[in-house]
Amino acid sequence: MGAVSPRKEPARRTAAILVASTRASAGIYEDEAGPLLQDWFYALGYDVVLAEVVPDGDAVGEALKRMLALQPSVVVTSGGTGISPTDATPEQTLPLLDRQVPGIMEALRAAGLAKTPMAALTRGYAGTAGSSFVVNLPGSPSAVADGLAVLEPVLGHICGLLEGKNEH
Repeated sequence: MGAVSPRKEPARRTAAILVASTRASAGIYEDEAGPLLQDWFYALGYDVVLAEVVPDGDAVGEALKRMLALQPSVVVTSGGTGISPTDATPEQTLPLLDRQVPGIMEALRAAGLAKTPMAALTRGYAGTAGSSFVVNLPGSPSAVADGLAVLEPVLGHICGLLEGKNEH
Protein backbone atom coordinates (compact mmCIF):
# COMPACT_ATOMS: atom_id res chain seq x y z
CA MET A 1 0.00 0.00 0.00
CA GLY A 2 1.39 3.42 -1.00
CA ALA A 3 2.09 6.23 1.39
CA VAL A 4 -0.75 8.63 1.94
CA SER A 5 0.30 12.12 1.04
CA PRO A 6 -0.76 14.73 3.52
CA ARG A 7 -3.60 16.88 2.33
CA LYS A 8 -2.48 20.46 1.95
CA GLU A 9 -4.83 22.90 3.58
CA PRO A 10 -5.65 25.90 1.41
CA ALA A 11 -4.00 29.12 2.54
CA ARG A 12 -6.23 31.16 4.78
CA ARG A 13 -7.24 34.54 3.54
CA THR A 14 -5.79 37.53 5.35
CA ALA A 15 -7.15 40.90 6.38
CA ALA A 16 -5.84 44.22 7.62
CA ILE A 17 -7.87 46.70 9.65
CA LEU A 18 -7.26 50.44 9.75
CA VAL A 19 -9.19 52.71 12.09
CA ALA A 20 -8.85 56.41 11.29
CA SER A 21 -9.62 58.35 14.46
CA THR A 22 -7.62 61.18 15.91
CA ARG A 23 -9.37 60.85 19.28
CA ALA A 24 -9.04 57.06 19.56
CA SER A 25 -5.38 57.18 18.49
CA ALA A 26 -4.75 59.73 21.26
CA GLY A 27 -6.46 57.54 23.84
CA ILE A 28 -9.35 59.97 24.41
CA TYR A 29 -11.82 57.16 23.87
CA GLU A 30 -11.60 53.46 23.16
CA ASP A 31 -12.11 52.36 19.58
CA GLU A 32 -15.01 49.92 19.15
CA ALA A 33 -14.93 49.49 15.36
CA GLY A 34 -11.55 47.72 15.24
CA PRO A 35 -12.52 44.92 17.65
CA LEU A 36 -15.84 44.49 15.82
CA LEU A 37 -13.95 44.10 12.53
CA GLN A 38 -11.45 41.67 14.06
CA ASP A 39 -14.22 39.46 15.45
CA TRP A 40 -16.00 39.49 12.09
CA PHE A 41 -12.88 38.51 10.14
CA TYR A 42 -12.06 35.72 12.59
CA ALA A 43 -15.63 34.40 12.32
CA LEU A 44 -15.21 34.29 8.53
CA GLY A 45 -11.91 32.40 8.84
CA TYR A 46 -9.58 35.26 7.88
CA ASP A 47 -6.28 35.88 9.67
CA VAL A 48 -5.86 39.53 10.67
CA VAL A 49 -2.25 40.33 9.80
CA LEU A 50 -2.26 43.95 10.93
CA ALA A 51 -4.67 46.23 12.78
CA GLU A 52 -3.87 49.88 13.50
CA VAL A 53 -5.57 52.95 14.92
CA VAL A 54 -4.13 56.15 13.46
CA PRO A 55 -5.07 59.83 13.46
CA ASP A 56 -6.99 61.26 10.52
CA GLY A 57 -4.98 62.66 7.63
CA ASP A 58 -1.64 61.60 6.18
CA ALA A 59 -1.20 58.83 8.78
CA VAL A 60 -4.06 56.98 7.06
CA GLY A 61 -2.20 56.84 3.74
CA GLU A 62 1.03 55.79 5.44
CA ALA A 63 -0.74 52.97 7.30
CA LEU A 64 -2.56 51.85 4.14
CA LYS A 65 0.77 51.59 2.32
CA ARG A 66 2.19 49.45 5.15
CA MET A 67 -0.84 47.22 5.03
CA LEU A 68 -0.89 46.82 1.26
CA ALA A 69 2.80 45.86 1.33
CA LEU A 70 1.68 42.74 3.23
CA GLN A 71 -0.67 41.87 0.34
CA PRO A 72 -3.68 40.94 2.47
CA SER A 73 -6.81 39.63 0.79
CA VAL A 74 -8.82 42.52 2.28
CA VAL A 75 -8.13 45.90 3.86
CA VAL A 76 -11.05 47.52 5.68
CA THR A 77 -10.81 51.06 6.95
CA SER A 78 -13.19 52.58 9.46
CA GLY A 79 -13.55 56.29 10.00
CA GLY A 80 -12.59 59.48 8.26
CA THR A 81 -15.29 59.15 5.59
CA GLY A 82 -17.46 62.09 6.58
CA ILE A 83 -17.33 65.69 5.47
CA SER A 84 -15.59 67.33 8.40
CA PRO A 85 -12.32 69.12 7.53
CA THR A 86 -10.21 66.33 9.07
CA ASP A 87 -12.00 63.44 7.30
CA ALA A 88 -9.46 62.40 4.67
CA THR A 89 -9.65 58.60 4.41
CA PRO A 90 -11.08 58.65 0.85
CA GLU A 91 -8.37 61.04 -0.34
CA GLN A 92 -5.70 58.83 1.24
CA THR A 93 -7.23 55.66 -0.25
CA LEU A 94 -7.96 56.63 -3.86
CA PRO A 95 -4.34 57.09 -5.05
CA LEU A 96 -3.53 53.55 -3.86
CA LEU A 97 -6.31 51.85 -5.81
CA ASP A 98 -5.75 50.24 -9.20
CA ARG A 99 -9.48 49.92 -9.91
CA GLN A 100 -12.60 51.18 -8.20
CA VAL A 101 -15.62 48.99 -7.43
CA PRO A 102 -18.31 51.66 -7.11
CA GLY A 103 -21.18 49.19 -6.72
CA ILE A 104 -19.89 48.24 -3.28
CA MET A 105 -20.03 51.83 -2.07
CA GLU A 106 -23.48 52.24 -3.62
CA ALA A 107 -24.68 49.15 -1.73
CA LEU A 108 -23.11 50.35 1.53
CA ARG A 109 -24.77 53.76 1.27
CA ALA A 110 -28.13 52.23 0.30
CA ALA A 111 -28.05 49.92 3.33
CA GLY A 112 -27.12 52.85 5.56
CA LEU A 113 -29.85 55.06 4.11
CA ALA A 114 -32.42 52.45 5.13
CA LYS A 115 -31.50 53.30 8.74
CA THR A 116 -30.44 56.96 8.73
CA PRO A 117 -30.42 59.85 6.27
CA MET A 118 -26.91 60.68 7.53
CA ALA A 119 -25.56 57.75 5.47
CA ALA A 120 -25.80 60.04 2.45
CA LEU A 121 -22.88 62.01 3.91
CA THR A 122 -20.56 59.01 3.87
CA ARG A 123 -17.75 59.26 1.38
CA GLY A 124 -15.34 56.51 0.57
CA TYR A 125 -14.03 54.09 -1.97
CA ALA A 126 -13.99 50.40 -2.62
CA GLY A 127 -11.54 48.93 -5.06
CA THR A 128 -8.55 46.79 -5.74
CA ALA A 129 -4.89 47.42 -5.02
CA GLY A 130 -2.93 44.58 -6.57
CA SER A 131 -4.57 41.40 -5.28
CA SER A 132 -6.11 43.17 -2.26
CA PHE A 133 -9.67 44.42 -1.94
CA VAL A 134 -9.87 47.76 -0.09
CA VAL A 135 -13.04 49.30 1.32
CA ASN A 136 -13.71 52.42 3.40
CA LEU A 137 -16.40 52.14 6.07
CA PRO A 138 -17.69 54.89 8.35
CA GLY A 139 -16.37 55.10 11.90
CA SER A 140 -19.38 54.36 14.08
CA PRO A 141 -19.73 50.76 15.26
CA SER A 142 -23.34 50.59 14.05
CA ALA A 143 -22.33 51.81 10.57
CA VAL A 144 -19.49 49.28 10.53
CA ALA A 145 -21.93 46.49 11.44
CA ASP A 146 -24.28 47.63 8.66
CA GLY A 147 -21.37 47.64 6.21
CA LEU A 148 -20.27 44.16 7.20
CA ALA A 149 -23.78 42.87 6.53
CA VAL A 150 -23.42 44.20 2.97
CA LEU A 151 -19.90 42.83 2.51
CA GLU A 152 -20.37 39.37 3.98
CA PRO A 153 -22.29 37.76 1.08
CA VAL A 154 -19.89 39.10 -1.58
CA LEU A 155 -16.47 39.19 0.10
CA GLY A 156 -15.55 35.56 -0.59
CA HIS A 157 -16.41 35.98 -4.27
CA ILE A 158 -14.42 39.22 -4.49
CA CYS A 159 -11.38 37.55 -2.94
CA GLY A 160 -11.77 34.53 -5.20
CA LEU A 161 -11.79 36.73 -8.29
CA LEU A 162 -8.67 38.57 -7.10
CA GLU A 163 -7.03 35.17 -6.51
CA GLY A 164 -7.73 34.28 -10.14
CA LYS A 165 -10.72 32.00 -9.49
CA ASN A 166 -13.63 32.66 -11.79
CA GLU A 167 -16.49 30.93 -10.01
CA HIS A 168 -19.56 32.18 -11.89
